[in-house]
Amino acid sequence: MEILNKIFLENKAWAADKVHRDKEYFHKLAFIQEPDFLWIGCSDSRVPANEITNTEPGEMFVHRNIANVVDINDINIMSVIQYAVEYLKVKHIIVCGHYGCGGIKAAMTQESFGNMDVWLKKIKNIYSKNAAIIDALATEEDKHKKMVELNVLEGANKIKEIDFVKNNSDVKVHGWVYDLRDGILQPVTD
Repeated sequence: MEILNKIFLENKAWAADKVHRDKEYFHKLAFIQEPDFLWIGCSDSRVPANEITNTEPGEMFVHRNIANVVDINDINIMSVIQYAVEYLKVKHIIVCGHYGCGGIKAAMTQESFGNMDVWLKKIKNIYSKNAAIIDALATEEDKHKKMVELNVLEGANKIKEIDFVKNNSDVKVHGWVYDLRDGILQPVTD
């Protein structure tokens, strides 16, 4: 329980700091949600969207899942994208993967991961379509990086084909990769 209490204490310190800097901070935050960005990223705890982009709460609508997979048959992600585009009126959808992704690494093995196998199959399919390119790379790290990039490209391309995105000229879709080693975001597409 001590570790949970630490979270509550840190939350109170954070909230107090926000109010100290701007007495209206939470009042403004409670009544306005007009983000310009939808971020689709990995659930990895080392890749917090707001922190690595230095954005405040309310500036970015965020959806995260293992290996930032975009599956048009997943009602969760499709609902998030539709809500972001049609109701929040976001201008940019960012699919962001990261080097060192455990989901990508797992999908590149022949191991079974129980319930996760269904999810990882989506990534395995990307590998199957691009096996010649990936297998020609010299090192396992190069292969992994290429898979991260291909997964981002696949996700961005799927989003571009969704009717309510394709028919909305105000929305731009971007594919980015975050490097854990230096903290820098790099575009894979734009």
